[in-house]
Amino acid sequence: MSLAVGVIGTGVMGAEHARLLRDATSGAHLAAVCDADPARAGAAAKGAAVFTDALALINSDQVQAVVIASPDATHAQYALACLAAGKPCLCEKPIAATAAEGLDIVQAEVALGRRLVTVGFMRRFDPAYTEMQAARIAGNIGAPVLLHNIHRNAAAPAWFTGAMAVTNSFVHEIDISRWLLGSEMINAQVTAAPGGDPMLVTMQTDKAEIVSTEVFMNATYGYHVHAQLVGRAGTVEMAAPTRILTNLSAAQSFGFPSNWVPRFTEAYRLQMQAWVDAARAGQTTGASAWDGFVTTSTAEQIVAGMGNAGMGNAGRITLTYPPRPALYA
Repeated sequence: MSLAVGVIGTGVMGAEHARLLRDATSGAHLAAVCDADPARAGAAAKGAAVFTDALALINSDQVQAVVIASPDATHAQYALACLAAGKPCLCEKPIAATAAEGLDIVQAEVALGRRLVTVGFMRRFDPAYTEMQAARIAGNIGAPVLLHNIHRNAAAPAWFTGAMAVTNSFVHEIDISRWLLGSEMINAQVTAAPGGDPMLVTMQTDKAEIVSTEVFMNATYGYHVHAQLVGRAGTVEMAAPTRILTNLSAAQSFGFPSNWVPRFTEAYRLQMQAWVDAARAGQTTGASAWDGFVTTSTAEQIVAGMGNAGMGNAGRITLTYPPRPALYA
């Protein structure tokens, strides 16, 4: 039986999730969409039911599972509503606008006694990252010592200011570093260039591994994500993000995408299929509500230690979290 999925929010990511459900996912179909803009909702729906009230979509008998791709400030409310309705949800990052709200979701899920929330950290499904994690688990490069991350955007929009380099971009590196290493971050230090861009964030894990991340929001040349894992016996890293090479004018080259959507198109597709498969089986996959809370909490603690509206440098910041509930063991 096909899983009836409703999508809340039909902006860039919501529209892409709707497309994946219509055209690229087996075992599910797009049953409904909701957006504050009726015209945009209709364009994404392509025949699916259109709602103007997200809570009505969540509680509708037409919808069995929900994708939350609405503005960040609404995520917690809608995730909690999905838990109350007993419906699995795939919530775009962040799980909530604040760590306190994220913890509310964790506590509500623990009270329910079953996991229904998946946070959309799609890099966990990217083939390059999954192969790197497999190499770490196989042990061929020895015990991990360093993880080097690069996160570069061609240009940040005008509204992207202050701490958002941490709370909207670096959060991906927080989650994927925890996942790649199977470790928790225990401290962090931030060094920023004048104006705050680029910045270098160095974290240490509970296994004494070092994680370094360059976050460069205005790198000009394109969208570029890279990771290299250094072990005691060798290294593993991503290859160039391309399928073809061009030989022209005495040079070999490839192109970088302009943003994250083309770079992670396959990751989004694999994430959606895995989430649908898990939901149909009464299970969850990918980043949990606890993972979402920890990532948001880590970002909040780093920003709090930076000062200057998130634009300055910070000494060593000790990272602390409440005990992990048994539900997420």
